[in-house]
Amino acid sequence: MVSLICIFLSALLISCNPSSKKASVEDLPNILFLFADDYTYDAIHALGNDVIQTPNLDRLVRHGTHFTQAFNMGGWNGAVCVASRAMIITGKTIWNAKALSDQWHNQKNLEATEHSWVKLMEQKGYQTYMTGKWHVPVDPKKIFQTVRNIRPGMPRDFFKKEGRKGYDRPKQGQVDAWKAADSLNGGFWEGGKHWSEVIKDDALDFLNQSGEKEGPFFMYLAFNAPHDPRQSPQSFLDRYPLEEIPLPDNWLPEYPYKDAIGNSKILRDEALAPFPRTPFAIKTHIREYYAIISHLDVQIGEILNALEASGKVNNTYIFFTGDHGLSVGKHGLLGKQSMFDHSIRVPLIMKGPDIPKNQSIDHEVYLQDIMATSLELGSASPSQSIAFKSFLSLAKGKETSPPYPNGIYGAYMDSQRMIRKDGYKLIVYPKIKKILLFDLKNDPLEQHDISNKIRHRNTVKNLFENLLLLQRKHHDSLELSDILIL
Repeated sequence: MVSLICIFLSALLISCNPSSKKASVEDLPNILFLFADDYTYDAIHALGNDVIQTPNLDRLVRHGTHFTQAFNMGGWNGAVCVASRAMIITGKTIWNAKALSDQWHNQKNLEATEHSWVKLMEQKGYQTYMTGKWHVPVDPKKIFQTVRNIRPGMPRDFFKKEGRKGYDRPKQGQVDAWKAADSLNGGFWEGGKHWSEVIKDDALDFLNQSGEKEGPFFMYLAFNAPHDPRQSPQSFLDRYPLEEIPLPDNWLPEYPYKDAIGNSKILRDEALAPFPRTPFAIKTHIREYYAIISHLDVQIGEILNALEASGKVNNTYIFFTGDHGLSVGKHGLLGKQSMFDHSIRVPLIMKGPDIPKNQSIDHEVYLQDIMATSLELGSASPSQSIAFKSFLSLAKGKETSPPYPNGIYGAYMDSQRMIRKDGYKLIVYPKIKKILLFDLKNDPLEQHDISNKIRHRNTVKNLFENLLLLQRKHHDSLELSDILIL
């Protein structure tokens, strides 16, 4: 009996000993989160794009696991990145994230930041650090311990109405006033150095200093690239001769429903190129998109090299993704304000000491699941308000069930709704009471609407019913029931 009491007291003393807690914190892995802007799923060479040059992201693919079906839920305004980033910081799905973002914008409910992704990591003992694009309506200094160069959603004053030489271009046979390599145009060169390079320098500086601090780190590196204005040094543009840029198979001169879905000619993203779209204009925009991605890839390579040189790579999990996709000419669109895969689907790569190499996972996930996954890695206790799910067991091969068996939900303002389930995608355009259905297995580029086929009548009905259920789950108040008579 005495010996049992001694054992109990010894265990109690150990658990209360600060050095014991310190040791457990030091055993936690580092988290490096690489976040790109406007990065569509098919813009990585190792994932099937034979034209683009991304050797460092290819390295992550080879040495890690990538999710082939990762999605953003959409957005509540034209700046879809705002919704995406609010969701990943708060762990709330789109309409709940909007409600909280509105409160933060009005300087209300700021105590909710204590339940944010970053604060939950800090509470576990992480050094938290961010640099780059923020675009969430709360001061990042209220959330992160260390904040470096904060960048706006897009370059300040760059798209003033006067001039606007980055818009409505290029036009065949006319001199293009816009030069993507001209640093005098400002944009990504505001401040004197390309923003992707600034973030890289900030990251290297932090990695050099991280060894002086105790505990693991959580780095949030948010690149503005490859968002427009898609600028990069001339050497990167030279990698992509225009004649070697293929036109997307699902290219269209104009999308027939653009006005009804909130993608009119006056939408900023869509106004970047002339209407109707021409092969010349689209290839030019793709060239500039690929060039800035290759420039971004070089910066990521330097960060990965610095991480390896620091000796911390064997205890670091790396995530790479984008906040949403981008059309760049597909379906006659340029931006990300649609429910097509090119606009909602992103690359998602995870690398870590026990993550299988060169593995692909086809289960559908949300990119915001990275939040829940990193919390699990950090042994942090997520609050019940976190709606997204960890895919750690999936990545390690310990789980085979799909995390979202009821389907992937998508929304854009009050103009579009979507469900992706069982190999099909149903898109609803409420303003014109239009329904589209795509067979994703046989039509991955979403070119052939089969909603009016008699043999798919039950598929439409079942998907629509499931979409209504997801609407209720996510507190989506948009009325759809009069669009399809069930």
